Amino acid sequence: MINNSPLSRAEAILIPSPSLAYLGDAMYELLVRERMVLEGSRSPSVDALKYVPAPAQSQAVEKILPILTEEEEGVYRRGRNSVKSGFPKHASPSEYKKATGLEALFGYLYLTGNEDRARALFNAAFE
Repeated sequence: MINNSPLSRAEAILIPSPSLAYLGDAMYELLVRERMVLEGSRSPSVDALKYVPAPAQSQAVEKILPILTEEEEGVYRRGRNSVKSGFPKHASPSEYKKATGLEALFGYLYLTGNEDRARALFNAAFE
């Protein structure tokens, strides 16, 4: 994960939350896959299920909320509140909104060149 041209905070905050979540979903997935490989998982696609579904991401949010900066929490809330409809069957609306907020935060961190912070939050969520 290398973002060679990070955006300023002012530029990144102008990106719509669904777009941040779209990018953040990919970054989050990459962190999960990296963890599966580094842990030597024999069934990475199965083992990843403890990280990827909305209910798991919702639980991750609860663990990292106390350590988010004010700015990060604002990005998370904006992403969470951008979900209006289209909830999947495997998650409650609350879980899905939290997961979308988490993905938006990871997208924002990626675009602003804060990949180390995203990795630290991921690790804190899944110690």
